[in-house]
Amino acid sequence: MSEIEKNESTESTPQGTKRTKEDILEIVIAFFLGITALATAWASWIGSLHGGNMSTNYTKSNNIAADGNARWNEASQSLMQDMQIWNQISDYEVEVLYASETDNEDKMYESAYKIMYICVDNLTEDMAELIGYDFNFEAEDIIDWVCNDEKSTVSPFGNEEFIESYYADAREVLAESEAILAEGQADNTKGDTFNLVTVIYSVVLFMLGIVGTFRRLPNRVFITGVAIVGFLFATIYMFMIPMPTGFNFLSFFGG
Repeated sequence: MSEIEKNESTESTPQGTKRTKEDILEIVIAFFLGITALATAWASWIGSLHGGNMSTNYTKSNNIAADGNARWNEASQSLMQDMQIWNQISDYEVEVLYASETDNEDKMYESAYKIMYICVDNLTEDMAELIGYDFNFEAEDIIDWVCNDEKSTVSPFGNEEFIESYYADAREVLAESEAILAEGQADNTKGDTFNLVTVIYSVVLFMLGIVGTFRRLPNRVFITGVAIVGFLFATIYMFMIPMPTGFNFLSFFGG
């Protein structure tokens, strides 16, 4: 190397010492190697936290879904039982109406008492309200109710809102399960994104590691520049990704 080239490839520091461009490049490479290694570790850690949240949410969602399905089955059984009760009540109402038409007072009261006993033990308050039944009814009141109240002979199961009320609790639990599942899927996506950032950082580390294999300084500068651009892109992209739910760095140190 000529004296002119040596002069062109050096810079003077305020202290008067001379440092070559290659020395400066090596310092830059060492700095970015260190900071990229730290960023890689950080991205891997946060990605694993997202993965942990994903597993927790999936497990929680499955447990809640199992509870919701159990409630759904219970609601279906309750619906079938109430339908059977209504069918019995309807049969005795027909007997009351027929006895009323034939002036068979004994049969009318007999059927009215049967309705009263069935309703006391089995009729729900919601169904009673829908058909206009009062739990304080005596036999005479039941006869009057059957003969004069249109609600008494209208099936409550023709009301879609009433049928839906059986499943309201189960639907709420299943909706909670779906919401938690969606959170788990979001955590999975975020974790995958942090893994992508880790891959980019790994490429940056690789490029910075092979810089020394190039003899020409311009080639080294180019590879280093590309690596720095990759580092900046990955870092900006990483900070755009939300942190894990409930993340608190100090909590890992008892804070």
